[in-house]
Amino acid sequence: MTADHLAAELISLGLSVGLDAVGMADARPFPEVRAELERRRAAGLSGGMQFTYRNPERSTDPGHILDGARSLVVAARRTPAPRLADVSAGRMRIAAYARHDHYADLRRGLSQLAGHLQTGGWETRVVADDNALVDRAAAVRAGIGWWGRNANVLLPGRGSWFVLGAVVTNAPLPVSEPIDDGCGTCRRCLDGCPTGAIVEPGVVDARRCLAWLVQAPGSIPREFRAALGGRLYGCDDCQEVCPVGRPDRMADGTDDPAADVEAVWVLRAKDDDLMDRFGRWYIADRDPTYLRRNALVALGNTAAGDDRAVAGLLEAYLASDNSILRAHAVWAAGRLGRLDLLNGLEVGSDLLVAEELAAVRDRVGA
Repeated sequence: MTADHLAAELISLGLSVGLDAVGMADARPFPEVRAELERRRAAGLSGGMQFTYRNPERSTDPGHILDGARSLVVAARRTPAPRLADVSAGRMRIAAYARHDHYADLRRGLSQLAGHLQTGGWETRVVADDNALVDRAAAVRAGIGWWGRNANVLLPGRGSWFVLGAVVTNAPLPVSEPIDDGCGTCRRCLDGCPTGAIVEPGVVDARRCLAWLVQAPGSIPREFRAALGGRLYGCDDCQEVCPVGRPDRMADGTDDPAADVEAVWVLRAKDDDLMDRFGRWYIADRDPTYLRRNALVALGNTAAGDDRAVAGLLEAYLASDNSILRAHAVWAAGRLGRLDLLNGLEVGSDLLVAEELAAVRDRVGA
């Protein structure tokens, strides 16, 4: 079988098992991407994010995934993204890619491609949502799409609502043609980011990116909490404003029952219940504290201060022995105008809570 014939079979098979695009690239390293990752990390733009920043030398060289790697079979699978109304009071929004386990579906499709290669005697490794490979750079090299100004890969006519993955193989395959940049002079994502995190076309400052801040450990910086709105996990704003792929978005409808969750439920749920429901996400230290932290911020931004259930939860978290949760409860109470809940609050030696309480009092002039 010729390499061209094998490539055609892989593309046909991929589309038949639910992948939306399949392309081929050579498996040489990505030195330009490595240099850029190292530059951004040195400049602080990674904001403590690890993933492919953890070891750029490794994540930009497919040879570390498979000895003798010659080709990448890169695929994209679409994540439906209905055009939803704004999140309602007391509820929190989940980003489109995180509402369902789209990576599991992607891996199944990639495994089908890997199996086909293996029947021909070739070695394979499947990589998806893995810090072993810079998946967006691989997708661009494989002609799946172009680097968007929002730092995502945009597929022609379809946008960036996709998850990406690859099969690394020692099979020799023809390379796909690259896709021309389709963004032009458009600035909608740069101007539409609520925190100005896209500091130049294609470059995101993770320290300002809400999608990272809801994942990052520690406290959410006070200056970005209001912008967080009702988000629990992820942020789609730079994709929402993108004009590429609007017809697909319209076909997705205007409803998704998995898009929202009640903040009160998150704050009342046990650890096991939270991890059973959301454990497939990246959660710092596998600690549901950070989901509750996000919920407290969302509560402060979207709930009604006179809601008795909300007040009861704030009182409970103001008495928490977890410094991060207690501090964010202070912020939420102040944001909702419930200064009565803060009267007489014992801070003790908790500097994080003391700073938060002082910030609330400074804001209201108390």
